[in-house]
Amino acid sequence: MASQDWFDKDFYKILGVKKDVTPAELKKTYRKLARKYHPDSNAGDLNAEAKFKELSEAYSVLNDPEQRKEYDAVRAMGSGARFTAPGGGGAGGGFDDVFGGMFGGGGRGGSTSYQQADFDDILGGVFGRGGFGQPSGGYRGFGGPTPGRDVTASTTIDFLTATKGDQITLQTAEGRTIKVNIPAGVADGQKIKLRGKGHPSPDGGPAGDLVLTVAVRKHPVFERDGLNLRVNVPVTFVEATLGATIEVPTLGGEPVKLRVAPGTPSGRVLRVKGRGVSTSKGTGDLLAVVQVAVPSHLSAEARAALERFHELEPHENPRDDLIVRARG
Repeated sequence: MASQDWFDKDFYKILGVKKDVTPAELKKTYRKLARKYHPDSNAGDLNAEAKFKELSEAYSVLNDPEQRKEYDAVRAMGSGARFTAPGGGGAGGGFDDVFGGMFGGGGRGGSTSYQQADFDDILGGVFGRGGFGQPSGGYRGFGGPTPGRDVTASTTIDFLTATKGDQITLQTAEGRTIKVNIPAGVADGQKIKLRGKGHPSPDGGPAGDLVLTVAVRKHPVFERDGLNLRVNVPVTFVEATLGATIEVPTLGGEPVKLRVAPGTPSGRVLRVKGRGVSTSKGTGDLLAVVQVAVPSHLSAEARAALERFHELEPHENPRDDLIVRARG
């Protein structure tokens, strides 16, 4: 927003609040008005749309402590001041009016002198730091419009949405609704930047961005391993020993059948190609990790059969190699 607009517009009046309004009261008032005049609630009403923009403009300034401080300082100079180019022919109202008001006189033809530091302090305070004529911030004729401020937000999505991708709807603190496309394969803690969805510019520049941090809920069965999905699959002792064909769940789809080879140990990974996370960078696999399930209760008959098997199994200690390697 050009500083001349700050002279002309009474943001406190626009929002209907007092000059000593607290940040909490300011937000509460703005939210109430924003809901009343939001375009979604007043389809085709151009007056409501204009009022909503006016409210947003006022709130963006007063809600920012630094901008509010500068705005109050500019308004204190008096609404009659104007910024005119030297030699413009206007009667007063030029830079002398501004500086005269701030330094208590001097004016055109006066004897007051100012150092460069004085001008930088004045213009930095009025126009947003950076000094007069510098390309960062500063006087609008040199620095250009000020981009709107970025907004940070966070949301939690389920595991399936993070893996497959989907569109979700968020609501901002001002009551606006924003649709966000969640890309397939988004990771827990990843940030998504939505360009132009942040605070509007105070002076006609581009709006800021919305930086959304995504948290992903854990899945009761699956977990991410890069682009792969990992799942623990229990098999019985007999299935692992003699071999079997088992069903393994997939994320959001029908189970698939896998062959467990005879003598499969606990911890072996069985791979299902192409059933992992699919993104523009590639597609992962489903990794089924075999977990041999040991029965907690045996009937007398089953125990007798197992003891008979123990008598017949090879008499080898499966830990011998482990002990040898540990000593080495």
